[in-house]
Amino acid sequence: MTNETTGWTGGQRAFGDFALGLVHYTDRVLFDQVWERPQLSKRDRSLVTVAALLAGGSAEQLNFHLAFAKQNGATEEELVEAITHLAFYAGWPKAMSSMTIAKTLFAPDDQKEN
Repeated sequence: MTNETTGWTGGQRAFGDFALGLVHYTDRVLFDQVWERPQLSKRDRSLVTVAALLAGGSAEQLNFHLAFAKQNGATEEELVEAITHLAFYAGWPKAMSSMTIAKTLFAPDDQKEN
């Protein structure tokens, strides 16, 4: 996924030339190959990814993946419901941390902290 403004991929923005191998695998394998497989829609891949990140306690990665899920067709209502549902399977603290991120990301622009 290349940013149209900078021409940089997500991996390049995150790590530049610091971790070239991780940049390569993120950009070329994960997003260019795995995310493009036709067996699941990008929306479904996003929902699965959000669930996996929440269950694994990788809340920091949700900053990107919740927004990406919206870009891929998941609604805010669906994502909030998924997090609520996952509270019972993955743990209440993980769901609370994830919902905090979702609330911040989904807040109207005039209510976001600067």
